[in-house]
Amino acid sequence: MSGYTVLSRAPIPGSSEDLILYQRDDEFTIRISGYVSELMNSRMHGSEDALAEYACPIIAGRAGVRVLVGGLGMGFTLAAALRSTGPDATVTVAELVPQVVDWNRGPLGECAGRPLDNLRTRVHVGDVAELLRGSRAVWDAVLLDVDNGPDGMTHKENDWLYSHKGLKAIAAALTPGGVLAIWSVDPDPKFTARLIKAGYSVETRIARERPGKGAKHTIWLAVRP
Repeated sequence: MSGYTVLSRAPIPGSSEDLILYQRDDEFTIRISGYVSELMNSRMHGSEDALAEYACPIIAGRAGVRVLVGGLGMGFTLAAALRSTGPDATVTVAELVPQVVDWNRGPLGECAGRPLDNLRTRVHVGDVAELLRGSRAVWDAVLLDVDNGPDGMTHKENDWLYSHKGLKAIAAALTPGGVLAIWSVDPDPKFTARLIKAGYSVETRIARERPGKGAKHTIWLAVRP
């Protein structure tokens, strides 16, 4: 990777791969060891913003909104959720890799405006599934940007999130009328059908990496009746 410097490596729990953080001038990128393509880039986060910007208006007007973000990444979805909710909302972010939290408190912090420093932010270091299993009507919105979507790359435990059983469990964890928003690198009609079968009202939207350009990513907005 010409011009990039490796800043840090972090093992992915439950996987043989590492996350690798690179920097070139004021640009950051994260890759998975053994993969050529980027996992995320600090200059291309439009669809990560859209994950929250599309979902949070669905629950607008509620008091004391509780949002759960699965996957911290570079902090862009967390920051967008904080911008898109009221002053009495709390946003919990669950991140499986502890070093990613450290990166966001350190070199990545300015990329998204240091959302971890916001007093409305809560951090859970661990699997987002831990906060969803067994919960009942806790979250008004669950925003998942985990392992590139239903067709995951690294952590097999993520398969549960996108299974019929997992989707039913998430529905139970949502408040009535709450929304599950899922980011994916690719469209997946079979997954849309799985959401419908799990009882959600589903809309599929497309978001670009940058305003009006860049790769197109898929966002499902699935509302619990």
